[in-house]
Amino acid sequence: MEIPKIISGGNHLDERGTLFFNNNFDASEVKRIYFIENKDTHFVRGWIGHKIEQRWFSALTGSFIIRLVKIDNWIEPDKQTEIIEFELDSRQLNVLHIPQGYATAIQAKENGSRLLVMANYLLGEIDDQYRFEIDYFEKLTS
Repeated sequence: MEIPKIISGGNHLDERGTLFFNNNFDASEVKRIYFIENKDTHFVRGWIGHKIEQRWFSALTGSFIIRLVKIDNWIEPDKQTEIIEFELDSRQLNVLHIPQGYATAIQAKENGSRLLVMANYLLGEIDDQYRFEIDYFEKLTS
């Protein structure tokens, strides 16, 4: 079983400017990309889960808190499951890999933050989206 992890990127600054890179991220499975820009820093987008699909997130502008829960029973998920939290910041080209079997809640830490989302299935290729009320999982903090 895969677990969510940060694939670390970096940057290089010289007289020409800054180069952001992630030489450890293999994008060969990515079939679709899009951006998320939350309306403000109080709004939490979620919970949205994927039983089959994988996702990769990277903050392109600003920063985000990404909360994850592992779901084993998609019919009646455990409401008190552990919430895992990651922070993504646009000052590094870090990529958060979210394997299949997780639900996410996404919150911008700064207004105008943009999150790049990459998925391994095309839109409509599979029916694999599970939505839960934002207060479904206990211990969610904003």
